[in-house]
Amino acid sequence: MTRQEIEGEILSIFRREFEVENPGMDDNLREAYGFDSIDAIELLLGIEKLLGFDLTQEEKKQAMDIRTINQICDYIERIAQARAAAAGKK
Repeated sequence: MTRQEIEGEILSIFRREFEVENPGMDDNLREAYGFDSIDAIELLLGIEKLLGFDLTQEEKKQAMDIRTINQICDYIERIAQARAAAAGKK
């Protein structure tokens, strides 16, 4: 999955699940859109669906400091690459 595809999917989740149209990629989600912990859980579920696998507790903990859509995309890229690398070692 390319960065552009990830961004498109995340923006789609924001439109569909949070009714946020055209969010800024570097906007602080809490400050700009009132994003809260319930929203974060819903977003993690959407990320799991996008990736096609459940996140580990450690991967979920890594998401706690995310504040922007760019950070979300970075996070997804890191997890996807780590899982692909781990699968290649098996």
